[in-house]
Amino acid sequence: MAKDIERSVEALEERVAHLMRGVEDLSDVVATQGREIDRLTRLVGLLAEREAEREAAGDSAPANVRPPHW
Repeated sequence: MAKDIERSVEALEERVAHLMRGVEDLSDVVATQGREIDRLTRLVGLLAEREAEREAAGDSAPANVRPPHW
């Protein structure tokens, strides 16, 4: 009886260890993705500012005009 309980506890400990490893791996992935999202958000903001400045200066290309190679 005690050996059955011991085996059950060992099996549960093993499962918990695997689950904890999975959680740690996923946590690392989420942290990496968060940093990438922050970087891309800053980049989009900079590009939006640049485009706004270009439009304010009147340097933007007219909309719906075929490119010269067509």
